[in-house]
Amino acid sequence: MTSSAMTRILRLCAVAGLAISAHWAVPAWAAGAMATGGLTSQPIGHYDFCKSHPDECNIHPVDLEPAKMTDGLWRRLINVTAKVNADVKPMSDLDHYGKDEVWAYPDDGYGDCEDYVLEKRRQLYRLGMSLADLLITVVRKPDGEGHAVLTVRTDKGDYVLDNLTDKVKAWDATGYRFLKRQAIDNTGRWVSIRDGQAVLVGSVQ
Repeated sequence: MTSSAMTRILRLCAVAGLAISAHWAVPAWAAGAMATGGLTSQPIGHYDFCKSHPDECNIHPVDLEPAKMTDGLWRRLINVTAKVNADVKPMSDLDHYGKDEVWAYPDDGYGDCEDYVLEKRRQLYRLGMSLADLLITVVRKPDGEGHAVLTVRTDKGDYVLDNLTDKVKAWDATGYRFLKRQAIDNTGRWVSIRDGQAVLVGSVQ
């Protein structure tokens, strides 16, 4: 085989390898970090969740630095998102529990948006991530409906894990209006994001 032919083959292999790895690679673009404000009201569903799980709502993470984004972390976020989205079947709180705004782990395989968030947060925490970087977040969808997602803080910006898509997106590429999220230094407190309007989901005043 001539050296020029070998060069062409190696070049083709390299291109193929890049194509295969592109799905897993950290995006070349970086998300920005959300601008958060002061303390705000706690969603009523999280308030009730905290009454049932008090140990989970009084955690004060020591290391408040955002997680370091690596290829390994990016793959972990993609894998956990896809796994939980596939394992949990969507069901409204009214159908599931007979009432609205029940935040619970989807241990029976069913849940709504907050339950997907809780499960992804639990799995990533068990994989070693700090709760300062795994923040339950309330948003408004373009149609005006309230929704919950998991915000992951990284040194490359804030990313969102969503039950409506398996894609991990930069927070400012989701099309959502971000309203409030958990505080990074206290799992039982919430802070505002930008100067969002009144939240469509119930809150404890």
